[in-house]
Amino acid sequence: MTPDAVSPLAAFRADRARYPRNAWFWERSLWAIAVYRLGQALRLAPRPVRLALYPLYGALAMLMQIVTNIEIPASTSIGPGLRIHHAGPVVVHAGSRIGSHCTMNTGVVIGNKGPHEVPMRGDRVSLGTGAQVIGAVTVGDGAGIGAMTLVIHDVPAGAIAVGVPARVLPSRSS
Repeated sequence: MTPDAVSPLAAFRADRARYPRNAWFWERSLWAIAVYRLGQALRLAPRPVRLALYPLYGALAMLMQIVTNIEIPASTSIGPGLRIHHAGPVVVHAGSRIGSHCTMNTGVVIGNKGPHEVPMRGDRVSLGTGAQVIGAVTVGDGAGIGAMTLVIHDVPAGAIAVGVPARVLPSRSS
């Protein structure tokens, strides 16, 4: 499912469904995701509404970065069902595209290597603690990125990548 195919409200409902029932009380990452989805909704709002509410959103986004240590710009394209385990540090580059039902752990960085070199992640991708995906790489659907892994080359769908730099582990069936 493409990240832009659903409304921000529907995407947030899918995000929320991946958290425990009372997560609002202790999962600061859910707060950051809610503010990100608010920014997405604001980007789709009519121009007068955007102009009127953008300063308020900007202040709220900055507050969430300070409180949660999670930085997800509103211009990032993220599919529904995002789950971030624990509050930051988590940094996602503004131009990145992330599929649906992805999971990130503490210390994840999804960043660029050059002006137009940003990562693309598929659906159901899981990133371990401290994982970094840098540059114009594609991480395929259902891939897993191990803890403390540096991804600078494409990772095929369903593969597990580990190490610095990342190497793809052979599948169990081979």
